[in-house]
Amino acid sequence: MARLEDIPEPTRTAVREIPCPAFETTPFVTGPRLSERRVAIVSSAALIHRGDKPFDFGSGECRAVPSSWDTSDILMSHVSINHDRNGYRRDLNVLYPIDRLRELAEEGVIGSVADTHYTVMGSTDPAAMVDAANSIANALHADLVNAIVLCPV
Repeated sequence: MARLEDIPEPTRTAVREIPCPAFETTPFVTGPRLSERRVAIVSSAALIHRGDKPFDFGSGECRAVPSSWDTSDILMSHVSINHDRNGYRRDLNVLYPIDRLRELAEEGVIGSVADTHYTVMGSTDPAAMVDAANSIANALHADLVNAIVLCPV
């Protein structure tokens, strides 16, 4: 993640001026022990399957990432001059930790890994992502997911 002072203009000013919503309620979440939780990944790396159309810059869409995808066929279509891709190039788990979740499930640390995960394009105006966020939340709820690993890029 880039520091604000390292981001060139005009992007720096645009990022600084994105409105941050205020919420009148405080979320309170309870649930089962970690060893009983079903866990999914939500990544802002705009992940795609090899051969799929990349996300458009500033896209507010979300896409499903099935656990069944071969990790060698998962690509990142996130675009930003402020993102260092070196870690991702060495290990996909930096931005999509599917192998780590599988290991945790096998060890009994978490209950299970969801069959489907979700991805969006980072560096997108949050107002453009309301429908995507609701869609992801509904899909996770329907899949009985009760914990997520949020992987921001």
